[in-house]
Amino acid sequence: MGKDLKGKELGKGVRQNKNGKYEARYIDRFGNRKSVYATSKVEIRKKLQKALKENSENESVKRHMTIKQWYEEWMSIYKIPVVRPNTKRHYEHIFKSHILPGLGNMYLEEVRQIHIKNLINTLDKKGYQWETQNKVRILLLDMFNVAIENEYALRNPAKGVRLARNKPNDRTVLSVEQQKDFFECSAGTFYNNLFTVAVNTGLRPGEICALEESDLDFMNHTISVTKTLLYQKLDGDMGKEFHIGDPKTYSSIRTVPMNSICEEALKKQLRTKKILSEKYKKTGEFAKLMFVTKFNTPICSEVLNDAIKRIIEEINLQRDNTDLFPTFSAHTFRHTFATRCIESGILPKTVQKYLGHANMQMTMDLYVHVTEDFKQEELKKLDSVFQKDSKNLAMG
Repeated sequence: MGKDLKGKELGKGVRQNKNGKYEARYIDRFGNRKSVYATSKVEIRKKLQKALKENSENESVKRHMTIKQWYEEWMSIYKIPVVRPNTKRHYEHIFKSHILPGLGNMYLEEVRQIHIKNLINTLDKKGYQWETQNKVRILLLDMFNVAIENEYALRNPAKGVRLARNKPNDRTVLSVEQQKDFFECSAGTFYNNLFTVAVNTGLRPGEICALEESDLDFMNHTISVTKTLLYQKLDGDMGKEFHIGDPKTYSSIRTVPMNSICEEALKKQLRTKKILSEKYKKTGEFAKLMFVTKFNTPICSEVLNDAIKRIIEEINLQRDNTDLFPTFSAHTFRHTFATRCIESGILPKTVQKYLGHANMQMTMDLYVHVTEDFKQEELKKLDSVFQKDSKNLAMG
């Protein structure tokens, strides 16, 4: 039993120090000795009661740690040893650009769902698309899950945060008519072969730009995907540079079929590459790349997106302002390929293998966009079945 300075009993764990302040000690749920302080007997009893209640209700954590501090520990222990360098850079970009400014100095136990929802809303107002917002949410979700396991946090405030339901559809997919219009205008342009391969294989832009002739098997009509072309600033680089790296994930290493349209585009590109190689002789690791610029140099995403933009501008010259062709990036060809596959009746499991996804759920959630035209056509089929059944019943 503790005592005050006059020797009067204050109760278990409570005492008055020489400076006159009251101190109450207790053992928290992690086995650590903790103290609370007050200037009066009444206040110290209230503080002790509150601390014991919070402790019994698991309202305490090991120690204060900011989001920034925990991110650094989470990365060094749980991520860097197992993730690819590309993934590490991706995490760093998402955290430093979108999470650190708003939440970095908050303690883990202070963050509530409203803080994360506000962060997401802010990104939305700034024009960041669903993909970026979702990456922020997923990163925080994982960070807090691991923090809970280590008793640095009590709850996961990112759990239950939902993004606007219509945002995933922001992933552009070309309708059948749009695809036809685009490639009619693209025919004969320098990057048409690349666009054709992309929309007929679902390969990522970096995977296509890393292809060499040795990756093609025209006898078996297949393409081997074993690498990707990166345009990034890596450790030791003075600025952004081209690098040949591993595909996005281990499941991305795959063999995909080439249809007749894709095969024709690949053969055309090999002839183009031969001409460019004779005109602009190159050596080194990029010398054998099939898809290159007009100067026989590696291609970055900006070059492809600019080429797409020029074709869209050409299409829109002959269109009314109410019927303009939408802008899109090179990655849209991948989404379009997946959608055409599903519309053609190809099994989702097969599409998953084509795209190189680790699981089918990722394929269904992220890349399969059944267009409105296709939905209407399927509905017409259903109507015809009902009408046929009704006619048979009437005749019977």
